[in-house]
Amino acid sequence: MSDARNRMVARAAREIAPGMVVNLGIGLPTQVVNHLPADFPVCLHTENGLAGIGPTLPPDRADRNLIDAGGAYVSTVPGSAFFDSAVSFALVRSGRLDLTMLGAFEVSQAGDLANWKVPGKFSPGPGGGIELAQKARRVIVLSTHTDRAGNPKLKTECSLPLTAQGCVARVFTDMAVIDITPGGFALVEHAQGVSIAELTEATGAPLSLPTGDIPTF
Repeated sequence: MSDARNRMVARAAREIAPGMVVNLGIGLPTQVVNHLPADFPVCLHTENGLAGIGPTLPPDRADRNLIDAGGAYVSTVPGSAFFDSAVSFALVRSGRLDLTMLGAFEVSQAGDLANWKVPGKFSPGPGGGIELAQKARRVIVLSTHTDRAGNPKLKTECSLPLTAQGCVARVFTDMAVIDITPGGFALVEHAQGVSIAELTEATGAPLSLPTGDIPTF
């Protein structure tokens, strides 16, 4: 990953508190596990049937039977548990996840999330994304601030098919940490080397700024 993305993922890892049950979604969120201390007391969940996930491993060190929902090779920790999809989704649907971290194509200023379908492009379907977005106690997004063409991913309204409405609490991008508030997007922190002018230009909706000095990550 680029340095900016790596710092974003490391900053997002600080959102996880001891004792939490956390789902890490496909893409950038799966990298969060590699920024947690080895003895950090957290239960990481993947919807394909594992609770208690350790760091991702390279193929030459991995058990090829152990993957997360995105297909990455993962390791176990003391107390790891394996179960079928019915149990895994029962954990999600019953609201036992303290936090889920998801990727996104778009996030609206109202916290709507679009992360499963780009019309005209192949998609395997929403998978567990809808239930994760609806049922987790807190939903955080990790994403680049703009798409490959430079278009904003943080928008007044999502133009892509929605995963869930009003579910996102906070967004981590390679440019900023932004909260979803009743008044829309509110800047919390900005990335080192990114000016406020650059940030507001890259955001497709009004961005409220805090008073005083703005922390960087």
